[in-house]
Amino acid sequence: MATSLPRAIAVSETPVDSNASDFAIEMQLLVDAIYLKYHYDFRGYAAASLKRRLTTAMVRFHCRTLSQLQDKILHDPSIFPQMLDYLTVQVSEMFRDPSYFAALRRSVVPLLRTYPSLKVWVAGCSTGEEVYSLAILLREEGLLARTLIYATDINTQALAMAEAGVYDVERIAGFTENHRQSGAATSLSDYYTAAYGRAVFDKSLRQHIVFSDHSLATDSVFAEVQLISCRNVLIYFDRQLQDRAMGLFRESLCRKGFLGIGSKESMRFSVHAPGFDEFERADRIYQKRGEA
Repeated sequence: MATSLPRAIAVSETPVDSNASDFAIEMQLLVDAIYLKYHYDFRGYAAASLKRRLTTAMVRFHCRTLSQLQDKILHDPSIFPQMLDYLTVQVSEMFRDPSYFAALRRSVVPLLRTYPSLKVWVAGCSTGEEVYSLAILLREEGLLARTLIYATDINTQALAMAEAGVYDVERIAGFTENHRQSGAATSLSDYYTAAYGRAVFDKSLRQHIVFSDHSLATDSVFAEVQLISCRNVLIYFDRQLQDRAMGLFRESLCRKGFLGIGSKESMRFSVHAPGFDEFERADRIYQKRGEA
C-alpha cells in the first residue's frame, strides 16, 4: 500500500528557479570576495542593478558564470580597475536636469552668500561633469573665489578623468543647452577651449576643487559643508545603505545646510527624514533643520 511522504520532505509545490538561485548565491559570494580582497563594499547595492551590471561584465570578460568572473578578479588584479567601470555608474552630463541648477541659483545661492567661506561636497562625482557645473555656477554667482569643492567617488579612474576636465567635443552642444536652461547669463564657451575633438575646461576652476577617493558605504564624514550634491547615486543602493549615506550627509552639513539629490530619489522613507525640510520639492533640494 502506497504511503504519502511526510510534509517536511514532500516535493515543493512551488517550482524553484535554480538558475536564479545560483546566480544570487554567486553574486553574494562575488561582492563578499571583492570586499575582502580590494576593500570596495558593494554589499549594500540594489540587487537588480548589481545583477544587470555583472551580467554585462560577464560578457566583457568572456565568463559563463559569476564564479568564473570571481576567479579572474581574485587572481588577476589588473582586471579589477576595469570591473569598477561596470560596478559604478559613469553616466553624467554637465548641468543635467537644468531646473535643479536653476533652483540652486534662485533659492540656495542667496543664502550661501551669507557665509564668509563655503564648502561644497559632490558625492559620487563620477567623471566630473556635475563638479564643473557647480564650479561654473558658483563663479557666475560670484561665490567660487571663496569656495572649496570636495569631489569624491570610489572609482579612481573616473576621478582621474574628472581631474583632467577633458570631454569629447561632441558632448558640448548638449552641455551648452543645459547650461543655458539653468539660467546662466554667460556662455559655456567662456569656460573651455576646444581642439582636436576635445574640450578642456579652464584650469582655474580646478583650483577650487579637491578630488578624492571616498566610499559612502565604508568611509566617514571628513568636513563640515554648506551644500551637498549627490544625485542619481542613492537609487543604486538598498535601503540600509541609503540610510547610511543620508546619515553621513546629515552629519556633514552645517546647521541649515542644503542637500540636493536626484529627480528619482526621495528623502521620504529615510530614517533621517525628520532632520530635513523640503526646500525645493520639485527639484529634490532639502535643508537640514536647525537642531539644538
